[in-house]
Amino acid sequence: MLAVDPACCTEGLDPWQAEHLPPEVPIYRVRALPRCWSRLPGFGNIETRSYRALARTGSHLLQRHHFDAVYFSTTAFGTFRLGPYWKRRHGVPFFLDYQDPWVNDHYRRHPEIVPPGGRFKYAVADRLKRFQEPRVLREAAGYTAVSAAYPKALQARYNFASAIPSLVLPFPGSALDFENLHTLPQSELPFDPNDGLIHWVSIGRGGADLHNALSGLFEALRRHAPVELRQRLRLHFLGTSYAPAGRGVPSIAPLAQRYGLAELVEERTERLPLSLTLASLKAADALLVLGSNDPAYTASKLYPYLLARRPLLAVMHEQSSVVEVLQRCGGGSAVTFNAATTTPHLAQAIASNWLAEHQHRRVLPLDRVAFEPHTAAGQAKILVAFLRRCLSAHG
Repeated sequence: MLAVDPACCTEGLDPWQAEHLPPEVPIYRVRALPRCWSRLPGFGNIETRSYRALARTGSHLLQRHHFDAVYFSTTAFGTFRLGPYWKRRHGVPFFLDYQDPWVNDHYRRHPEIVPPGGRFKYAVADRLKRFQEPRVLREAAGYTAVSAAYPKALQARYNFASAIPSLVLPFPGSALDFENLHTLPQSELPFDPNDGLIHWVSIGRGGADLHNALSGLFEALRRHAPVELRQRLRLHFLGTSYAPAGRGVPSIAPLAQRYGLAELVEERTERLPLSLTLASLKAADALLVLGSNDPAYTASKLYPYLLARRPLLAVMHEQSSVVEVLQRCGGGSAVTFNAATTTPHLAQAIASNWLAEHQHRRVLPLDRVAFEPHTAAGQAKILVAFLRRCLSAHG
């Protein structure tokens, strides 16, 4: 495994996660340019500051050892450019992992939505990505994606993309991660699970494209929730912004205020480390998965949510893959919407499927056999089989 030294990263670190990496896997860490360089234009992202160090160390490893392939699994998409470089220099094929879109058309389709970082910064970065992506993707031996919409978008954007092998492989869930949480003190949780209140938790980004789902939820609570529930209920929206700690702009709390629910809703924009995310899921009284207006949106957090074994409500676009997973595996309630769904109609559906008859207290059965392909072990088998097929065809 080739990675950047944590000391060079500007984002929050999670020592718990590093402690539970498989000890048999060697990890080679490189030093990026110091964090003070991130203040300079063009050096704010880690891939720019670490690119030369990764290229140098990666080449050294490829010269000294035999590797069948290089697999890029990161959202620092600028590092994908190392694939063609190492392929030309060392003859090693490479694979890309699309955890998010490298090029995102969502903000072009919805110009009324302000992208993260603002319109100018987004436009410059978008142009650079549209230049780099086809040049890298064309040389890849294959790629994986967390959503089926990503291969479709790539094939629509590039003529050659349909000839490149792809595999849809969402983020898995790991029961072992939950077993390892015993080392975390409960005092680190963002809420007190023993304070007598009812805590519903949603962890992940906010944004205007979630407002349809959120409006339906808030309207349901305002008009249909029993008084005794509202008196004790607290909704925690955690990690809602990609901005650095202290600089995120709330996107959910202002909407809650418009519905008269400000006293029920807490929004924390700073990102949570994985350990605290999983501990918060486990400690919650219920979990919320709020979907985007974009049908391609896939809630990558779904599988850990299901393994937390808490009552779960997903409010999703009817075409989202989350709906199909819940129908097949169980473990949670799904309420769907589309472009024509009104807020009162969605609120009534949430009231019927979640608030009525204390359904928000029930942990629904999870079909472990159907869920197996979505576990870490199950997806590792699928991934290895895919890589082998591609390498065999690659020659």
